[in-house]
Amino acid sequence: MASDVLTTIKNAGIVGAGGAGFPSHVKFNAKAEVIVVNGAECEPLIRVDQQLMIVEIEKFIRGLEIAIEVTEAKEGIIAIKGKHKEAIAALDEAVANKDNIRIHILDDFYPAGDEQVTLYEATGRQVPQGGIPIQVGAVVTNVETLINVAQAVDEGKAVTDTYITVNGHVPQPITVKVPVGVSVREVLALAGVKNADDYGIIDGGPMMGGLLKSPDEPVQKTSKAYIVLPQDHYLIRIRNLSLKTISKETQTACLQCRYCTDLCPRFLLGHTIEPHRIMRALKYGEIAEDVLRMAFTCCECGMCEQYACPAHISPKTVNVQLKKQLSAKGLKPLDKPEPQIVHPRRAERKVPSKRIVGRLNLTKYDLPAPLSVKEYTFNTIQVPLKQHVGVPAVPIVKVGDHVKRGDMIGDIPEKALGATIHASIDGTVSEITDSVIVIKAGGEHQ
Repeated sequence: MASDVLTTIKNAGIVGAGGAGFPSHVKFNAKAEVIVVNGAECEPLIRVDQQLMIVEIEKFIRGLEIAIEVTEAKEGIIAIKGKHKEAIAALDEAVANKDNIRIHILDDFYPAGDEQVTLYEATGRQVPQGGIPIQVGAVVTNVETLINVAQAVDEGKAVTDTYITVNGHVPQPITVKVPVGVSVREVLALAGVKNADDYGIIDGGPMMGGLLKSPDEPVQKTSKAYIVLPQDHYLIRIRNLSLKTISKETQTACLQCRYCTDLCPRFLLGHTIEPHRIMRALKYGEIAEDVLRMAFTCCECGMCEQYACPAHISPKTVNVQLKKQLSAKGLKPLDKPEPQIVHPRRAERKVPSKRIVGRLNLTKYDLPAPLSVKEYTFNTIQVPLKQHVGVPAVPIVKVGDHVKRGDMIGDIPEKALGATIHASIDGTVSEITDSVIVIKAGGEHQ
């Protein structure tokens, strides 16, 4: 029964394996017409999904079938870029006899992996401004999430590991499977990084990822990549700018060229957002509430500030701050446009991924990061209580408890949105704080 499957997914702690980490038992608790798998992996230098669709093809397809069944969808669509030829070959063979699953080949552009862009490309369905895919009968999920679903339903496995690409200025670019809660420093060491403190580390892709505060932070379920770059690299320098500096640069350097708007993926889908007008309002001190509220429509893809803007100012960063400030004042997003018309020149404004790589000065780092088949063990993990949309998990263990890999150690608060968390190694709970549960075990990573 669907309810039993959803309970299994809930108890396994499955969330979107990437992005914000929305709890999957909530997302799949819907009646949908179509399940779209976002296999675009359009952020430069990340190599996880394209490899998982090969090495875990059976579990991936099984997870998609479960999602189709539980949502009563008519079909599943796997959206993948045409350049991933080896993965496409594996998929073609795997779905050859599946009447309700098909492959959609995406162009190689950024941000093909924005869920609303992916959905439009694969189905032609337009998510309303400020809305979510289920409003147009769709659920969008990703590759690793479906693998986790299959493992939970068929094998009773909770989410204890995640796959991560380590790329950039590293001796050996690599993709690895590691326990949730291991330190980023230890993950980087698997790629040969011995002096992690000397570099800037982007948590996620180079377009949307944030700057990691410390390499001693723990890996989370949603961790997908760590991009290691010299401290003087443009992508690190721009992430180290203060909001005051960004604001001052906006007021002095914005040319009103409107490139940020012309290449904005949500503007091109017909949403009400024009970043150049937001920048103008800030530059000239205009109190234009309807203009500032456009910030709510921003998907934070980074196209405006890291590719489009010739003056290297930061519309995305401004939008993120505006969202917080406007929400604190009780203001809400703009009403959706009627009708929502896709820009007639959208197709020719798709920016090829190679251009993004070149503009970001990442060409020399755009290398394969092969998936390692090694099993790694670690002495200590720190499992974050909050690594998902919603409220933090509540610890259900105490210091001194012995736990095994896969044991639930944190539950969802009653009547709250959240996700369970689990021990990712065998060991003893040594500390519980407001943010993590620390588990210690013997052994060294191999």
